Amino acid sequence: MNLLGKIAAPIALVALAACSNTDPSAWGSGGAGGAGAGGAGAGVASDPTSPAYFQQAIGDRVLFSVDQSTLTAEAQTILQGQADWLLRNVDFTATIEGHADEQGTREYNLALGARRANAAREFLISRGVAGNRLKTVTYGKERPIEICSEEACYAKNRRAVTVLTGATTG
Repeated sequence: MNLLGKIAAPIALVALAACSNTDPSAWGSGGAGGAGAGGAGAGVASDPTSPAYFQQAIGDRVLFSVDQSTLTAEAQTILQGQADWLLRNVDFTATIEGHADEQGTREYNLALGARRANAAREFLISRGVAGNRLKTVTYGKERPIEICSEEACYAKNRRAVTVLTGATTG
């Protein structure tokens, strides 16, 4: 390794360590850098009209099996609660984030994250939530909520997260 490589490697390692906070509570509900349901003015968890209530009492995320974008019965139950909340709180819009675990290529995981976000969106629409209130975005494996090479971590990263983004009318 040349002198430049010997200097650059430790600097890159320090820079990477500074950027990788493994405490999910610092990331918001969406993962690293995500605003989460609190992004729309969190409120308090005891107020059933607040994003904090949505995130904590209803649940802002659903999980998926390996390489799947099919909603499980548990995911459908959570999404039904989200649909009911969104139908009662019509001033809110949402972005559904699709995520994947670190296995597979970047391209594959971006596509899988998109299918997961769309599966959640289509379910919410089928329950009466207006499609113009719901956007999707895929992060693939770029925003893990858990970082380790074990199934327990992978399972938490295979998710779709509904992030409340604010009022439809301003």
